[in-house]
Amino acid sequence: MSDDKNILGCYVSVTQAYPDADQQTKDLATEQGRLFRTYIWGEKGICDTLKKLNQDDYGKDLKLALFQFYVNPIPMMEQALKEIEAYRKNEKSIGIPIVVNDKNFFSKSEEGRYSFLKQSILQKLDLLVEVVKKKKLDTKMDLLKADLEKLLS
Repeated sequence: MSDDKNILGCYVSVTQAYPDADQQTKDLATEQGRLFRTYIWGEKGICDTLKKLNQDDYGKDLKLALFQFYVNPIPMMEQALKEIEAYRKNEKSIGIPIVVNDKNFFSKSEEGRYSFLKQSILQKLDLLVEVVKKKKLDTKMDLLKADLEKLLS
């Protein structure tokens, strides 16, 4: 277990092109993966913003809500993704998948891309609120959401 005290984190999974795809398709998949990562971990990356929120400020039952960004997932994988994963009691964590593709991200302007990330994260937080209520976790979701909205505005 790391010493991180961040209640929110980021993970990125990039689907590579099929081995028999043409070079242009492979290059595009690689380039889109690289580009998307800059929006998460780059100079103006959203993950540094999320890391400003300390888990100790929000309760003891949730240590990490991990935003899992899936870049161009294959259709079968996309269908298998849940809106929000089950709460992992032992880890006190929950995974929150977000699909990133040409339609919702790559076809947009830089402003549109940041807007998509912020909206997606805030919408997924609403699902997390429901899980926290259902599982009767002590996490102060109203405070977490208010703090996150301030940071993202």
